[in-house]
Amino acid sequence: MSMTITLKIDGMHCGGCVRSVEKAAQALDGVSNVQVSLENAELTADVAGPDRIAALRSAIEACGFDVTGTPA
Repeated sequence: MSMTITLKIDGMHCGGCVRSVEKAAQALDGVSNVQVSLENAELTADVAGPDRIAALRSAIEACGFDVTGTPA
């Protein structure tokens, strides 16, 4: 069962930041339709299940950004 989530991301300042987050998210199995907004400081993606949310959060944080709040 796939679900669409939105994560708030702190620390993105430019297009390079957006590309880093997109690349990390797209590399994960079970994560698709990734869209990252610099203006809104958020990522929206379809995930295959709750375990993919934790993996996505870890991948983004490994790039040096902070994921804040809970997925919407």
